[in-house]
Amino acid sequence: MPTPSLTADRRARIDAELDAHPFLAELGELFAAAGHELSIVGGPVRDAVLGRPGNDWDFATSARPDEIERIAADWADAIWDVGREFGTIGLRRAGHQLELTTYRTDAYDEGSRKPEVQFGDTLDGDLSRRDFAVNAMAIRLPSREFVDLFGGLDDIDAGLLRTPVTPEQSFSDDPLRMMRAARFVAQLGFTAAPEVVAAMTAMAARIEIVSAERVRDELDKLVTSAHPVAGLRLLVDTGLAEQVLPELPALILERDEHHRHKDVYEHSLTVLEQAIELEHRLDAAPDLVIRLAALLHDIGKPRTRRFVEGGTVTFHHHDVVGAKLARKRMKALRYSNDTIDQVTSLIELHLRFHGYGSGEWTDSAVRRYVRDAGAQLERLHILTRADCTTRNQRKAQRLQRTYDELERRIAVLAEAEELGSIRPDLDGGQIMSILGIAPGPEVGEAYRFLLDLRMDRGPLSEADATEALTAFWAARPRPE
Repeated sequence: MPTPSLTADRRARIDAELDAHPFLAELGELFAAAGHELSIVGGPVRDAVLGRPGNDWDFATSARPDEIERIAADWADAIWDVGREFGTIGLRRAGHQLELTTYRTDAYDEGSRKPEVQFGDTLDGDLSRRDFAVNAMAIRLPSREFVDLFGGLDDIDAGLLRTPVTPEQSFSDDPLRMMRAARFVAQLGFTAAPEVVAAMTAMAARIEIVSAERVRDELDKLVTSAHPVAGLRLLVDTGLAEQVLPELPALILERDEHHRHKDVYEHSLTVLEQAIELEHRLDAAPDLVIRLAALLHDIGKPRTRRFVEGGTVTFHHHDVVGAKLARKRMKALRYSNDTIDQVTSLIELHLRFHGYGSGEWTDSAVRRYVRDAGAQLERLHILTRADCTTRNQRKAQRLQRTYDELERRIAVLAEAEELGSIRPDLDGGQIMSILGIAPGPEVGEAYRFLLDLRMDRGPLSEADATEALTAFWAARPRPE
């Protein structure tokens, strides 16, 4: 199949990218002088065609790993082993990180979690093993010859994801490519070709042989992409979500309590989209934690659904149940403890605002809201606002005004009392001195009393805190 020609605009775009990074030609000349081929491949080529900026550079070469190291030894600022058994060596040059991989073919045996790697000898063969045609284009160095054997340019123009070989063969070689299809739908705004969708549906169970870490990494890239909902819908529609995140398709069976949406699944996707619109409030976006919390905030509803008289549906305590389910799933996907704690905390707290009603919370309740949210307060603001998906504009505006008022009160109290670091008015040393007790559980009991007092009454003077503590201690029941 002849390589299609680039349009003048695309050729100019690629040439400009190469001219801006002269080290690329230098590296190509080094390999050519050593008698080896070198090409830029995969995502960097696709992104150059699309005009998407990128700083990562992936290369395919006829050289074996030892030869890559030898050729680049005097040229690279640093060399390291990324995965020698997979043929990949990392280089750094002028602040850029490069990955060079020997031509290869990958395939999984039935039941294996690791691909078997065989090195190849030609660029054409290497490109045929790529996941999708849009990632199977290359630029030879130093000649700058553009190679597109599988119609990647046509697919870019059509916004389509196809595989270079049959999707069944491609997904059998590496089942994670099914997850990658959903990720590229989310990242690029493309549509998966019908035969790709059909193969994903038929082979969804095959994803079970892929490690949890690899699945998690793809899920993170999908969730933090530009169009995550499109990718998530593909996962659900093909049955892949049932394998990797079954709590999500389970929501399809549940009607939300307001009957304003087709089901809780649709509501959750809407909350995710609305949370993304509010990410500008955070220091950096995209934010994985808020996006996962928005997606999973209602996964406790299937377990807590109850029908009551009059046809009403309730989901009491779905916040607590959902947090437990999210923790279990995220542990299975090997998320860090810190990420799990942040996401589950938000899920457990996401209904707290609804007790605020029309704004009748005391200052004590506001303090407790801030204390319980802790470092997640700004994310909790986003999740709570995003969780309003009612189509009743008057109700939506009322909820927004109420939350505006809560945030205003938090700001006022925070300025006066440093809410982010609320502590009792007496420290542990003072408690022991005043009560004449030694370190132990009794100090913790007194500390908790003072913390509750601080929440209820705000800052106290040392004298008032001492008086309250001694009165509490005198009145407390003594063990028999």
